[in-house]
This record gives sequence, C-alpha cells and structure tokens, in this order.
Amino acid sequence: MMLVPRLGSGIPLVARADELRRLRAAFTAAERGEAGAVLVSGDAGVGKTRLLTELAEHATSRGALVLAGRCLDVREGGLPYLPFAEALSPLSLDDDPEIAEAVRVRPALARLLPQGATPPSPSGDHLGLDTSGERDVPYRVRPEQDLGQLQLFDAVLGVLAQVAVHRPVLLVLEDLHWADSSTRNLLSFLLNRLRGQRLLVVGSYREEDVHRRHPLRAMLVELVRLPAVTQIELRPFGTAEAHAFVEALADGPVSPEIVAWVAERSEGNPFFAEELMAAGVECEDLPAGLAEVLLSRLERLSPEARRVVRTISAAGDSVAHAALAEVTGLGELELDEALREAVHHHVLVIERGAYTFRHALLQEAVYGDLLPGERVRMHAAYAERIRRIPQGRGHDAKLAYHSLRSRDLKTALAALLQAADEAERLGAPGAALRHIEQALEIWDAVPQADRPADVDELKLLQEASYFAATSGEPERAIAYGRSSVQNLKRGVPPERAAKVWRRFAEVLLNAEGTLTEALDAINRAWELVAEDEPSKTRAWVLATRATILRNAGQYEDSRWNANAAVADARAVGNTGAEAAALVTLGALADAVGEPAEARERLAEAERKALDSGSLNVALRAVCFLAFSYEDLGEYGPAMDIYRRGVERAEQTGLTWSIYGLEMRARYLTLRYLTGDWPAMASTNAPARGVSSVLAARMTSSWLPFAVARGRVDTAEKYLAELRPHWRAEPLTAIVSGATGAELAMWQGEYEQAIAWVRKVTEFLLSFDEGYLLATVRLGALGVEAAAAWAASARKHGDHGLVEQAVIAGRKLIEQVRYAGENGKPRAQTLGPEARAWLARAEAAASGLEGPADPALWAAAVAAFDYGAVYEQAICRWHHAEALLAAQGDAGLAAKELLAAHDVADRLRAEPLRDAVREVARRARIDIPGVEPKPAARPAIDPLTDRERAVLERVALGRTNRQVGEELYISEKTVSVHLSRVMAKLGASRRAEAVAIAYDKGLLT
Repeated sequence: MMLVPRLGSGIPLVARADELRRLRAAFTAAERGEAGAVLVSGDAGVGKTRLLTELAEHATSRGALVLAGRCLDVREGGLPYLPFAEALSPLSLDDDPEIAEAVRVRPALARLLPQGATPPSPSGDHLGLDTSGERDVPYRVRPEQDLGQLQLFDAVLGVLAQVAVHRPVLLVLEDLHWADSSTRNLLSFLLNRLRGQRLLVVGSYREEDVHRRHPLRAMLVELVRLPAVTQIELRPFGTAEAHAFVEALADGPVSPEIVAWVAERSEGNPFFAEELMAAGVECEDLPAGLAEVLLSRLERLSPEARRVVRTISAAGDSVAHAALAEVTGLGELELDEALREAVHHHVLVIERGAYTFRHALLQEAVYGDLLPGERVRMHAAYAERIRRIPQGRGHDAKLAYHSLRSRDLKTALAALLQAADEAERLGAPGAALRHIEQALEIWDAVPQADRPADVDELKLLQEASYFAATSGEPERAIAYGRSSVQNLKRGVPPERAAKVWRRFAEVLLNAEGTLTEALDAINRAWELVAEDEPSKTRAWVLATRATILRNAGQYEDSRWNANAAVADARAVGNTGAEAAALVTLGALADAVGEPAEARERLAEAERKALDSGSLNVALRAVCFLAFSYEDLGEYGPAMDIYRRGVERAEQTGLTWSIYGLEMRARYLTLRYLTGDWPAMASTNAPARGVSSVLAARMTSSWLPFAVARGRVDTAEKYLAELRPHWRAEPLTAIVSGATGAELAMWQGEYEQAIAWVRKVTEFLLSFDEGYLLATVRLGALGVEAAAAWAASARKHGDHGLVEQAVIAGRKLIEQVRYAGENGKPRAQTLGPEARAWLARAEAAASGLEGPADPALWAAAVAAFDYGAVYEQAICRWHHAEALLAAQGDAGLAAKELLAAHDVADRLRAEPLRDAVREVARRARIDIPGVEPKPAARPAIDPLTDRERAVLERVALGRTNRQVGEELYISEKTVSVHLSRVMAKLGASRRAEAVAIAYDKGLLT
C-alpha cells in the first residue's frame, strides 16, 4: 500500500521551541515599538518556512499585519524587488483607510504595487533626473545614487512605518540567497533604519548557498553588526528529535525500525525525512543522494503527471493552469488529473491560484534532470506564450530569460533592452546592469539586421557605465566608460561623441585619483563642440568642464567655462545646465573671498534648479550656500541652511543622495562644534543601496560624539569601518586621525595618539597637497599628545622617553606652523577654526619641556570663542592646569574648571568631565553638585588628605619636584609635608615611611 505521509504545516512543530520563543520575543518587542530584524539561516529543507509560518500565525492572532514574499532562483535576471512586490501587493487592495492613505501619499510605491499605475519615467519632473535633454543617454547628476531608487526606498520605509503606527507589522522575506541586488539594497536600507517603529522584519536564507563570494555574504557581515538585527541558526534535528519528527510524519503506527532508518538516513533534515517517507519506506535499496531520492518520488507518478512536473520546473516561477495547458499540450481532463496527482503526492502546491513546487530543492532536482533538447523546447514554448500574452510587470525580463534559454537571441536582445528600461523605472540599477551586460554578451551573435534600429553597442556601453555607477561599482563604471570612448568610430557625429566623452569624464570625476584623466576626457568633449553653435549638449559640456576645472584648482579657466555655459544654456533654454554652472560660479566667488557674490549666485542657482525640476542640482546649490557661511564661522545661518536642505531632501525622497547626505553630515558636525549634541544614532553601519563611501561619510560625522562621550567600543568599531574608505573619501581619514588621536589620549596612550596623527598626515599629503591646511588640527592634537607624554615620562623619571616626546612635539609644531602659513583655505583667508587650532597648538607646545604657559592657553580659550563649545571647554581645562602648575591665579583656575565641567556635564562628555574633576580634586577646588570621593582609610588615620596625597606619589617614585607639579604646590611645601609624615610614622627615611604606611594599611 502506498504511504502518503502528512507534510508541511500539517504536522506539529517539532524541536523548534527555543527558536520560536526567540521569534515571538522579537515580535513582542516590535509591538512595544522596538523595531527589529531576525535573520534565519539553515540548510535547505531544515524547516525555515515551517518556522516562519508558525510566527506569522502567531502575529496574525495578535492583530498584526503580516506581509510575506519570497525570492526566486532566476540567475539571469528577473523582476527586481520581487519579494517586496509580493509582500506589499496586499496593501493596494486593503480597504483599511489608514493603509490606503499610507499608500496614496507615496506615489513611488507604484513601482511595486499592482495598481496598474505606470511608474514615473526617470526623465519626468518627479525624479528630476533628465536635466540635460540628452535622451539617448540621460544626464544623471551624480552616478553614486539612483534618485528613483532612493525615492522608492524612502516610500517603502515610510509606508511600513505609517501602517505600524496603527497596528504591528511583520514583514517576512524568504530565500534571500536568491535575492537580486536591488532587493538586497532595499533590505539593508530598511534594517539600517529600524528605530521606534512597531515593525519586525524576518528574512531567511540557505547557509550552504551563501559561499564566500556570494553577494549576500558581504551584506550579512554588515547587517549582523546592527543592534536591531539578531540571527537564528536552524540546525538539523538531533537523534531524539528526528525520531519524534518521523513519528509525527507517519500519522499512524510505524515500526521502530522504520523510524530509526528514516531518522538516520535523513541526517536530521526534516525535508529529507519527508521525502524518504514519501519515496516509499518499504524500499530496501533507496539511493544515497538527495537528488536521487527526490527524483525517485517522480517514478511513482503517472507519465502525464511527470510531464507536467517537468514542464513546471522550467518555468522559473509558479505557473497558471492555462499556461500549463498550452505548454504541455495536454487536454483539460488529462491536465486536471495530472495536477491532482502531483498535488496529492505533495510534489506541487497551489499558491495564489498557480502551481509551484513544494520545495525549491525538488524543482532544482527535476530541472537538472531534463534533457538539453527538452529544456530548449520548454523554454521556447514559455517564450512564445509570453510573447503573445502580456505578463504585466516583469514581462520582458521573463521573455528574455526564456528566450536566452531557448537560444532565440534575436528575441532575447530586444527583451533584455526592454527589461533594462523597466528595471530603471523601478529604481533597480543592479538589475538593469545585468540585463545590459547580457545584451552586450550576445550582441555580436545577433545579426545586424535583427538588432533594434535605435540601439548600437556604443549606447549599450554608455548605459552599462551608468548602471554600474548607480549600482555602487565605480570601477566597472569607469571600465565601461573607457570602452565607450574606445568604441567611438569614424562617422560618429561630433555632438554624440562629445556626450560620450563628457559621460566618461563624469564617472572619472567621482573616483579618487582620476582627476587628470577626467580633465583630459572633458577637454576631448569640449574640442568636439567648441566651434558649434549653442546647444544643450554644448551647455552641459561647458558646465561639466567648469566643475572639473574648479576641482583641479584652475579657477580662471573654470570661471570662463561656467560663464560660457550660462550663456549657452540661456540661449537654448537649458535651465538645468545654467543652474549647474551658477553653482560653480558661486563656489568660485567664495574661493576668492567674495561671499556676498557667492551667496547671490547660489541662491539664483537654487531657484533655477527648482524651476527646471533639477532636484539634485538644487540640493548642490543649497549645500554650497551653507558652506559659504560655515567657512566664515557663521554657524547659525549655516545650520539653518543645512537644516532646510535636509528637510527638502527628505521631502523629495533624496535623503541619501550625495548632497542630501553631505548636508546631513555637515549639520551633525556643526551640532558637535556648537555643543548641541543629539543622542547617539543606534547604527551607522554602511548600508546597501547607499554608497558605502557615502555611508562612511555619515559614520565619520558620528565618530567625534562617540569619542567625546567615552564610548570606546563604538569608537573603535567606527574607526575600523572607516579605514577602507580613506582614499575614496579623504574626509573620513581626517576625522579618523583626529578622533583616533583623541581616543588614544583619553586612554593615556600618548605615543599611539602621535602615531594616528603621523599616519593620517602622511596619507593626506601623499594623496593631495591640497589637504595641507587640514593637517593643522591633526598636528595640534599631536603636539598636545607629545606634551602629555613628556609630562607622564617626567613623573616616572624616564628621561629617555621625555626626550623622545619632546623631539616628536617639536617636529609636529613645526609642521603645524608650516601648514598654517602655506595651506590654502577655501575662502582665501584663514577662518576662525584654523586660527583657533593654531593657537591651541602653540599653547600645547609651550608645555613640552615643563609647565605650559597659562597666557597661551588663555589665548586658545579666546580663539575657540567663535562657537566651538566643546573644544573651548577642553582649552579651559588645560588653562586651569597651567595656572595651577605655575602657582598662578587660583580663582581664575577654579572659574575655568567650573565652566569646563558645566559643558562636559551638559554634553555627557564623560572623559572631559572626569579629567576636570580629577584636577579639581588635586587642587582642592569644589565643584557644586559633585561629592568628593574620599579614599578608604583605617579607623585611626594620622595623616591628613594632603599628606596622604604626597606619600602616595612618593610611593610611586616621584621626586619632590614632580609631586609638587602634580599637586600644584611648591617643592618646599612637599618637603614640609614629608617631614610631618615621617614624624607621625616614626620613620627616618622616605622609603621607610612608605613601608610603614603599607604595613598599617594607610596605603593600598
């Protein structure tokens, strides 16, 4: 008798109590507003789907909205964001007014939801991408980010967050090992922004499929660092668990021998156990391999059922009844019986009215068993049906997939190009790049007469360059751009050739170390249109050339090109190019110390960019306008402008575009300087979908807060994450050097602090001499570390280390002075920040060979009065130390310490607060609200606090002079205290006094 065991969710959940408990706990936390994510990994067939089904049922019973989607194994491309499209599709049909409103206010969701709405074209006003009018290869403002993609990401996060306000949301995404790059990007974007939403995201993937070079592995390394993300690994059953599972499968009496045999052969894999049971437990000669076990089940089906199952295996997706009838050629009754048999034997399941395999392993085994000719015929049949019957979203990607597999390259080429267009509209540049690359692969194999008339290889190379850049692959973008210019042949119109060279220049401009080549490329573009009449292409070439020349420091040539671009743009009505050129003119005005003119130009550029729908150019104008105020220390207006820019970026879906992110980062930096410190971000790990370089830029803005607040683990983590991005974004190197040095100083590692300064300074100057002025702050911190190192060595009597520290400090102060004299500020004259750090360096240098000069530290305090609250507090602390060491104005020292403590306490800057308290304790200065911490002492203690302090330092080997410097008293006073101590303890020598004090417990 044939045995058909219970399978899937029909059996009780076995041996997964702990995993289910953790999932339910994560959901409970999400209900409380603690958003989280759980990544469930395990081998194929280990029970991931079964576990997640149980969680979904639990969440539904608690009133949550459960959204679920899964990835498909379509290696040659397919519909981007497939699991998200599947998960979010119920939202478009939900009659809940709250959900309907959340969807309505986010038109970017039209890319995912099956509403029949056409996603906005990248050239439309909504995205503001096509600012050049060059439609053969649209002008994209910056290749790091695809604006449509960013708007979609913001829309998905927004709709989930808004719905979660009214009811908890559980988002389940299965089979992430098959996720396309766009899906991975969106998932990483969401997980990096989990905060206080009532949202739980759960993803599953096959651990054995995520090999070392699998694209998901790199993302997992980043995601598991996030505080909101936890991992659950589903392991195979143990022996007892496997026995219990097999008994539950049988749904009836089964001999112990059969239970033991299946449990042993399944090796703890639930799906394997199910297949062994279903293949026939009475069989004595079952094959050892899983694929053979899976296929052995098909032998029990009728020929018609096997035919249907093989046909579905070639579909790459679930298949509707009508499609099966056409592709298999079976009659309705035969097909019904075949499908019923396959479903009854748990080979197929019905999902949303279509047929699919119960498990992906089964589909892989069946497809792998098809004969080559059989595969070609099945794919050809599917392609023919797709060609005749519209498939909705993903139509062209499906047609391309089946046409490639059936070797119909003519059809595949046209479909790939259409699929790339759709992927771009969906904001999925990674999928678009795959389609274009596949088109390039088969281009030469398709006869010229069968190629689309409006496409050539040059256009494909340019598109590949753009999509590679927007997919976060700048090296490939440059490679395709270089291939484009190499592909220019005789007869290519000069205007088109100019576009190709300009595009190549743009991708080069956005990579470090390629400025010279970018300049050569844009000059080639200019040569091709220099003698032409004004045109949109010529205007854009001029505007791009002006930008590159400004970056190269050729200001006069840049100004000429920008003015010419404005004239051409006005002549042909190209407002986008005009706005871009005006931004360059504004930046140039700032560079020659004309802030009024700069601000006027930038304001005009912003207005024109908004009028033309060039959203990213408008953000660039706002960003440079804020720079104009920040460079002159006008932090109030600068912060207001940055805040306005950040709000506009959020409103237009450009939060994580290059200028949206830059303004966000600069706004944080100014909050740090001005003492308006926010709570620490919950995470700043680089996110997919946002360039890792740009994400590093954001991390670098949070790093100073972590160091100043004493969050050592967080700071060290950020420093490690930033190191790979120094060359791509030198600002991350500058921040790393400064904060690395500060962190080392707070830990007393002064030599390490100097090492940080040297390493980053050498890197910056070897990279670009233009960063000379940036080394002023680094050098000042290095001098400060050298002075502290020398003072520490003196206390320990290590004269060799003292000399080493002094030599290091002298070299650093000379470097600082040279940088201050020869560095080139953006506004031509040194701003207040540079002047303040120069003053701080001189003050620190005065303490290299002894107590520091209080007057120089007073000057540093005054220099930081331009608004740098925290840095000024540090200078006040050092000023107080210098005053006390010099036996100076004790009242002024107390005033400085109190002011520094107030700032440190308000900002929760614990290292500075503790340092200030230690100086106050040693100088016997009371800080209101802070209770002194008396040292533990015996019941009868003959020593006063001051005598104890002196004896403690003598026990450490200090000389009388060193003790005096440390306690801010004279050497003579130290001698008096020591005499009293020896008299009280009955000692005749210093060493004897120390020994007696230890014996009596007076010292510990």
